[in-house]
Amino acid sequence: MSELGGKRFARGRVMRSVSVDPSDARPPAGHQPYVPDEARMAEFTWPAVLVGAALGIVFGASSLYLVLKVGMTVSASIPVAVLSITLFRAFSRAFGIRRSTILENNVVQTAGSAGESIAFGVGVTMPALLLLGYSMDFARIMVVAVLGGLLGILAMIPLRRAFIVKMHGKPGEPGTLVFPEGTACAQVLISGEQGGTTGKTVFVGFGVAFLHKFATEGMNLLTSTLKAPLAAVNRSAVFAGEYASELLGVGYIIGLRTAAIMMSGAILGYLVIIPLIAYVGDFAASPVPPGTKLIRDMNTRELRDNYLLFLGAGCVATAGILSMFRTMPMIVRSIRSGLSSVAASAGGAGQPSRVRRTEDDMSMKTVLLGSLGLVALLAVFLQAEVGLAGAIAGALLVVLFGFLFVTVSARLTGEIGSSSNPISGMTVATLTLTCLIFLALGWESSPMRVLALSIAAVVCVASSNGGTTAQSLKTGFLVGGTPRLNQWAILAGALTSALVIGGTLLAFNAAGTVHSAKPENLPAVVLTPEERALLPEKETYRGQTYLVWDTRRDTFAPRPGVAPRPELASTPAGRYLVDPATGAVRWLVDPGIMGRLTETDEGVKVKRDFDAPKTQVMGIIITGVLERKLNWGLVLAGGLIAVMLELCGISSLPFAVGVYVPIQFSTPIFVGGLVRWGVDAWNRRAETARADAPADAPSKAQAEIEAIRKSETSPGVLLASGYIAGGSLAGMLVAFSNFSDRLPAILTAWQLPENQATAAMAFAGLVLFLAAVGGGWCLRSPPSAAAPK
Repeated sequence: MSELGGKRFARGRVMRSVSVDPSDARPPAGHQPYVPDEARMAEFTWPAVLVGAALGIVFGASSLYLVLKVGMTVSASIPVAVLSITLFRAFSRAFGIRRSTILENNVVQTAGSAGESIAFGVGVTMPALLLLGYSMDFARIMVVAVLGGLLGILAMIPLRRAFIVKMHGKPGEPGTLVFPEGTACAQVLISGEQGGTTGKTVFVGFGVAFLHKFATEGMNLLTSTLKAPLAAVNRSAVFAGEYASELLGVGYIIGLRTAAIMMSGAILGYLVIIPLIAYVGDFAASPVPPGTKLIRDMNTRELRDNYLLFLGAGCVATAGILSMFRTMPMIVRSIRSGLSSVAASAGGAGQPSRVRRTEDDMSMKTVLLGSLGLVALLAVFLQAEVGLAGAIAGALLVVLFGFLFVTVSARLTGEIGSSSNPISGMTVATLTLTCLIFLALGWESSPMRVLALSIAAVVCVASSNGGTTAQSLKTGFLVGGTPRLNQWAILAGALTSALVIGGTLLAFNAAGTVHSAKPENLPAVVLTPEERALLPEKETYRGQTYLVWDTRRDTFAPRPGVAPRPELASTPAGRYLVDPATGAVRWLVDPGIMGRLTETDEGVKVKRDFDAPKTQVMGIIITGVLERKLNWGLVLAGGLIAVMLELCGISSLPFAVGVYVPIQFSTPIFVGGLVRWGVDAWNRRAETARADAPADAPSKAQAEIEAIRKSETSPGVLLASGYIAGGSLAGMLVAFSNFSDRLPAILTAWQLPENQATAAMAFAGLVLFLAAVGGGWCLRSPPSAAAPK
């Protein structure tokens, strides 16, 4: 262990007097962190915090890209830890400065891990504002991200002693929370301290994926999507796959089991249900609701948007709720443990005692005052929109559901890891219960729908970041970090990521927004002066100011003595720009996220990357409960599919996502899962040939955890993490290029004719390279350290 003797911490005092139960502060018998309690070294330094915040922003942006595209993200802790070790090592060699300590690298991964969790919460919920007829304003997104992120961290701090200290033990022992990804991240940090971890693999993956993505979608040198119509089966049956490096990396990390379940859902949706609807519907003489045209005149996309979308939404929502019920015993235990921990921390032993460095938490006074302050700020923000009663109700529901699901999220992270944590299920449950409460109170107006979404959004971000905080604190517990400094680090990382993610989300939407003046896209109505007076929002486009009419709001709802015109009620859902002088509808504004137009008025094709599958579920829940506008037949049918899968012992959530998202997104994820299965089988066979299998149960459990650790920190996983970051960030830059009128034309000046063979060969190269690195045939990494006890 280098530099353990002479250096003090860069910030704050290590020892201080607090009122606490000494039994709570005592670590479990036999636990010895990598850095001893009495050691003093640099930890919470400005370089560590700044690098962690910067990496959090980078991985937050790439995670936001993924969640808008396919509704999922992967944990960023391990890639951030590897990059931290590599960057500081490079700076040390280049400028002759001291090497970073293991505790500084732990601060970097702690601060950097917040970006991914906040991106998931914001990306799942906030775009649903578009479905409710509102713009995504920066202030609301920032409030949700900041308050949710900080609340999740503060709510987790009192639970640290219960979930991380007291429930630490050997894998397989009763009452033990392993925190698999947090433990693996600790191994990466320890290996880096001993000179065994390199970020070369991540950087190589980043570069390869970035170049491939930019060549494919930025310069159009390669075909981006494989489409194979299966006319022999059915006119609407199409097999498709996207040549996406980031989705290949996602599939490798989540593994074959989850990837195969997701692909099964895609096969059912796109090769069974849609062809079946087309086969039966071709004989229908009139439109079948909710469709507005004959089924025989619909293409595959229209069949998906009118029928499969609602069926998939019911499947996703039911799967999320069932995942909550499946973990109900753990939820009950989590709540009991959390309440006991808070009571013990608040009660104390009556006499101050000296706190060990490795047990030095942020004070309960700071936690309680900070939490109350955040909730008060939320109430103040909401009061202007929904009044005092609505603001107080919203704040109370955030406290109730927020602390409940942070506890649940932290416990589940300890049991199954953060990547498998069913945050979307918790969000669906929160939104459904909130909508039912509002329905009982008669709160059904447009502002109240936005309030329900805002409550669910804050809880989603809080529960997501609460699980990430628990995982990071477990890593710090194993390596010997100071909990108080780790807690300040993730607060700093969450705050910086939250401030940036809102702008990134707005940029994604604005870059892909299309304005159409085609008559077939506009309603043939003219608003009267009285109706125009009810449109307070304005928008400037091409130098002219228009009134904004979004038909999804209840702008023209019935009022005493005034009935809305029938033609207004039958106007297709959308956001329109109205001439303030004449009342004529001039433009349809189709958003970049969840947009439906596939080409501009000039005939230029529009690539729709952001279907935001889980976001659409949020909008459907609010619309169905508070507006009572929902095709419940299709939604319930989808829900029964999820129930059937659970009865068969199959996790329904990844299956539901496969049904919901376009099949071309599921295919590369499945390919990545296949590669992971083959690599793991090869490595397992080689490992078995070198070692005898343990005989006793504890040794078997330890061996299994060790195998998981090696798999999760293998070169293949690091390369896949680079694929995800490189492909996502390249896709983000390509999307942002649409802000310029000339840049897309410049980038595509050398585009090549569509050639499936060349594109398939390039993607096959990515697959083979991933398999070679995962199997240890190239980019070999030094062996990692042994697991901490």
